[in-house]
This record gives sequence, structure tokens and C-alpha cells, in this order.
Amino acid sequence: MRAVYFNCIGGISGDMVLGALVDVGLSLASLSEELSKLKLGGYRIEEARDRRGGISGTRVTVTLDKEASQHGPRALKEILSIISASPLAPRVKERAKAVFQGLAQAEAKVHGSSIEEVHFHEVGAVDAIVDIVGAAVALELLEVDRVYCSAIPGGGGTVSSSHGRLPVPAPATLELMAKARAPLRATSDPQMELSTPTGVAIMTALASFQPPTLEIERAGYGLGQRDLGDYPNVLGIWLGQVEGAEATRTLLLLETNIDDMNPELYGYVMERLFLVGARDVWFTPIQMKKGRPAVMLSVLSSPQDEDAVVRTILRETSSLGVRVREVRRHEAGREVKGVSTSLGTVDVKVKLISGQAVAVSPEYESCRRIALEKDIPLQEVYRIVTSEAGRQLLDHGD
Repeated sequence: MRAVYFNCIGGISGDMVLGALVDVGLSLASLSEELSKLKLGGYRIEEARDRRGGISGTRVTVTLDKEASQHGPRALKEILSIISASPLAPRVKERAKAVFQGLAQAEAKVHGSSIEEVHFHEVGAVDAIVDIVGAAVALELLEVDRVYCSAIPGGGGTVSSSHGRLPVPAPATLELMAKARAPLRATSDPQMELSTPTGVAIMTALASFQPPTLEIERAGYGLGQRDLGDYPNVLGIWLGQVEGAEATRTLLLLETNIDDMNPELYGYVMERLFLVGARDVWFTPIQMKKGRPAVMLSVLSSPQDEDAVVRTILRETSSLGVRVREVRRHEAGREVKGVSTSLGTVDVKVKLISGQAVAVSPEYESCRRIALEKDIPLQEVYRIVTSEAGRQLLDHGD
């Protein structure tokens, strides 16, 4: 299974992540082509070879035109709509949305507001959307399944923002790291922001903070925009293979019993829970005291999303309390591939065990699009795609 390890030597930012990925083989032309699928104009993305502190690497710059630079703040809902409306691959959308949802939760907590009230300023700008969606696209183009990251350096001093001068690390950055239990490398030299909210949000949403046993294929460096003399303002990256496809993850199971709520509201509750980071949500019919029919709401969540999930349950349901317990989940490896079929190119999810493809499952949105375009029953599209993708991916191991 292919993985990347980000070594935050001099810090991390969105453009440094893109620079690192380009430095290990990502085609900027392919990245730009994929990003053009977003309904988002007014920018130009460029790469250049440069040096920082004696280390050679790639610097990626996103330049905005006048119209894009003057765009006002964006709410989370608007950003997620831009991503959802695009024809990007399902895993790209999933990863990009996870980053923005993490940012929204951090901003909401820091500023004492709800997720709906959060409006991104710096993070909502076009260049940050390009950085975050671009990182998700880059990982997909490089066929990366696992992301790992080192400890993140803090920096020192203060930084200017739409909220005024803020200490470094910025409050939202610290909140992101706290929720993900990410390791912070305390530094005060140089007196500047070494790790930005955008860069930290990408890592806390997508990466595991542990060094992998990696068979390295390529190594490279993404460069920060500022040249700090002999200070290595670089983000290192290792690209390679990790042994085995399975993982064991510790998650939280949150449950509550509800017997006095309008059933029409459950669909909305599920939507809100997925928006704040729930991994899975389901409802089970149960009977409570005196034989009353009821529903047990169950939510699977990562530990860092516990507070947001609990708040959503208590806010959106009639529940007065939530039970929480740790569970261990064994996960098969998975990857999403575009497969050429008699109906056209279709995205399928491939299940991996010990690196071997053992099952394929068509992606709903991809099949739905074909069913509508060709006026074919959706179940027939599923049958054809499953059969043809299975022959390609399972019989030959492509």
C-alpha cells in the first residue's frame, strides 16, 4: 500500500504540502486539470525550483486575480457545496470536506460560536481552497492510501489575522492539534508562524502522527514562501510502500435512546452528525419501559470529534444524555479507482487484504450519473460495473 510521510522540518502550510507532493512526482498540469473541475476561478498555480537553508526543493505559489482576492468570507456550507458539486473523485471530496469540517469545528470552539456561524476569512479564500482540495487531489493522483506526519513545530511571536493580532501558534491551530492529539514541537526561533491553520488542518484530518515503516520510492521537499537565510523553511516528504493493508483503529461509540421525538427529524439529525465528522450513524428500533417503542441512535466517531458529536446529539434531539465507550475497529485497506467499463469510466471502491484486491464495490454517485445519462436501471449499472471491474481488478490484480 502506498503511503506518504510528511516531515515538518521547518513547519507546514498548504502551499508547502503541494510543493512537497510536486517534488516527489506530482504533475502540476494534472493537478491543475483536476482543480479546474471546481467552480472556482480567478487564480493561477505555478511551481519553481528554489532553495531554503541550503536545501533544494519545489515552491508552489497560488496567485489570485483582483476579483478572487476581493471575494468575501465563505461559510462552511458554501465551501462544501463547491466541493460536492464538482465531478472530483469520491475520495478527493471526502478528504477535502474532512479538512474543512475540522477547521470549522476548531474555529467555532475558539470563537465561541456554532459551526453554522463560522465564516472563513483567510481559510475561505480561493488560495486556501486550492491548497486543501489540491492536497486531496494530489494524494489521489499519486495513489496514496495512507498519510503519516511528524511532530509539528509551533513557532513564536504573533501573526496578523482577520481577528487582529494572534499569538503563535494560532488558537485554531492549537485546537486542531488538541482534538487530533497531534504532537507539538515547542519552538520559539524563529519568531514567526511556522505551521499555519491550513497546513495543520490537512494533517490533523488526514494523517496519523507516527513514523511508518516505509519502503521509500522517492523523497523530496516542499519550500515555504519565505527565505529565512540558513533556517531550513522546508517540509520533507517520503513516498513509498507500507507493509500490509489492514489497520486497527480506536474509535468511540456514542449512543442514546429516544422515545419522544418526531420521526421526521431523524434524517436531519443524521445529516448534521456526518457534517461534524461522524464516521457512521444508524438507528435501531428498541422497546423501553412500559413497552414504549423507541429508537436507539448510534454514532461511530473518532476521539477528536467526540465533543462536536455530543453537542450535535444534545442540540438536535430530545436526548438528555449520551453514552460513550471506546471500541476497536479492524479495517481492511481500501482505495478508489476509476475503471474503464462498457458503460464508460466508473469509480469503484476496492477492498484490500494484505495488499491484495479481494472485492470491488461501485461508487453510488458514479453509477447514478451513468444510469441517468443512459436511461438504464441503476441496479443494472451496478451489475455490469461489478462484473467488469471484478474481472479487471480481481482476476489480474491491476
